[in-house]
Amino acid sequence: MNTPTQEELSKKRCVPCEGGVPPLSRDAAETLIRSLEGWDIDPDAKLITRSWTMKNFMAGIDFFNKVAALAEEEGHHPDLHLEGYRRVTIALWTHAVGGLTENDFIMAAKINQVPAQVRH
Repeated sequence: MNTPTQEELSKKRCVPCEGGVPPLSRDAAETLIRSLEGWDIDPDAKLITRSWTMKNFMAGIDFFNKVAALAEEEGHHPDLHLEGYRRVTIALWTHAVGGLTENDFIMAAKINQVPAQVRH
């Protein structure tokens, strides 16, 4: 099996998941995370995260609004965190399976395409 690139993942659609399927294995998750710029996998291979430092508070809120619209469109909803008024962190996992599925990596690839006003 060829590992999809970030671009290939971003062209896929999230598929509804109501559970009943196993989460990805650690090996599969670690392979997929290598396709995603900026994302990290937790030690238990149960979720992936990425953080940004935005230009200011409103840039963070604007980014969240864009990610929220994307999440609704995909039917796959990340956890969004804003700390210190401009530090944005997004966490993804498939709640229905208690771990990672391909949907999480698809969503991460799509989030990477969302314009962000980051601090340079």
